Amino acid sequence: MTETAIPDPAAEHQRLLIVDFGSQVTQLIARRLREARIYCEIHPFQKVDAAFLADFAPRAVILSGGPASVTEDGSPRAPDEVFTLGVPVLGICYGQQVMMTQLGGRVEAGHHAEFGRAYVTPTETSDPLFTGLFATGREEVWMSHGDRVTALAPGFSVIGESPNAPFAITSDPERHFYAVQFHPEVHHTVNGARILRNFTDLAGFTGDWTMAAYKEQAIEAIRAQVGDAKVICGLSGGVDSSVAAVLIHEAIGDQLTCVFVDTGLMRMGEAEEVVTLFRDHYNIPLIHADESDLFIDALEGESDPETKRKTIGRLFIEVFDRYAREVGDAKFLAQGTLYPDVIESVSFTGGPSVTIKSHHNVGGLPERMNLKLVEPLRELFKDEVRALGRELGLPESFVGRHPFPGPGLAIRCPGGITREKLEILRKADAVYLDQIRRHGLYDAIWQAFAVLLPVRTVGVMGDGRTYDYVCALRAVTSVDGMTADFYPFDAAFLGETATRIINEVKGINRVTYDYTSKPPGTIEWE
Repeated sequence: MTETAIPDPAAEHQRLLIVDFGSQVTQLIARRLREARIYCEIHPFQKVDAAFLADFAPRAVILSGGPASVTEDGSPRAPDEVFTLGVPVLGICYGQQVMMTQLGGRVEAGHHAEFGRAYVTPTETSDPLFTGLFATGREEVWMSHGDRVTALAPGFSVIGESPNAPFAITSDPERHFYAVQFHPEVHHTVNGARILRNFTDLAGFTGDWTMAAYKEQAIEAIRAQVGDAKVICGLSGGVDSSVAAVLIHEAIGDQLTCVFVDTGLMRMGEAEEVVTLFRDHYNIPLIHADESDLFIDALEGESDPETKRKTIGRLFIEVFDRYAREVGDAKFLAQGTLYPDVIESVSFTGGPSVTIKSHHNVGGLPERMNLKLVEPLRELFKDEVRALGRELGLPESFVGRHPFPGPGLAIRCPGGITREKLEILRKADAVYLDQIRRHGLYDAIWQAFAVLLPVRTVGVMGDGRTYDYVCALRAVTSVDGMTADFYPFDAAFLGETATRIINEVKGINRVTYDYTSKPPGTIEWE
């Protein structure tokens, strides 16, 4: 892939480095810090060496948890230079064990496993890491470890303990080294965010990471990267591509052209809303490519979800390529790549990961079109993108909208695709979302949508028999979509919504609600 490195808007901020040892919740460390306006980046331990540290120049370092045991040969380690930088270091779970092992302590494997809720009490209360903590004499934390520290490294002392973790919190105040056996980044550790913030206060962070500052610096970086060249942006109507488009347009004006490919798989009224916002409100040059017949004809009768995704992805690239040629002389492709995408593209082990489902994007375009990438959101998490959208003046109806998958309604229509079924689903989904908004629940839900099942059931309407489709409703709460819980609607809401859908949408005579969390299910049905 051809890519030009965009000047880094984060370089002017105080920076914290998170060394990743493969924990499933490392990303939560970064999220907690970003919420406190601390700029941080996650990098796998293999990448962090003396040269990297000198270039990154962190003000502090956090060593993450991980699945390995430090007692095993070849288990991950931090570069020794981390401990000679002269900056505060915090080790979390496996990170604590790495610190003790490398600095002269001892860790023992097995017979000490502890998973779940625990309570830590302080052995002394004057340490600045404890500011605002232990108001009730103990703190509820979340443990998840198989090994534990059995001897401290020189310079360290115990400042917090739990019944099964006598070295739950340790510190070397002279070097500003801290280590905890539990996970402060997870929400089960009730005051974990405060612990992380106390650590960054010790490191002298002032909380200078704001979207207002990022916006101005990103605009300058885009101008520096693009110069007077033309840029095209694949606009989906989702939050990420919308924010990226408005930010780039603010930087380079009419050098940007957006291409909105209408696949015919959008929600009700969505295509018109996107075109109105970008063409009329923002006056951004926009090509509205109505290719609904092309996509739906190709999907007609198709029931395999992977084939649906791949067909949509292939057609999208072909259509985008065709319309992009109309722009002429474009040198850059704008994408709404986010920081989680960047993190997940770096394999911790170097090996392949299991594919749960294919993802729809325009990743195949740069090679085909010899384009360089502009990715102004690649430093940001989803909630930060929403905050940036507000800074740019995007309407709340756009900024706060629920995620919508690239393949659209095609993967919310299990079984064979037909125009009739898509239209039934579109209407049912619109009624459901209208209900959620009427009841003031939209912002409390991460994602909500209807699914049209490939099942017909017998029903009675008036004096007549019906034999129509079943509609399933899905609504989840989540932070980042990695895990999710079903939203606990009350029975009255579900009953009212089912009645409206059956009465207002011809073709549906039965409504169900999906009570599955993620895992074991996924948020989408396909």
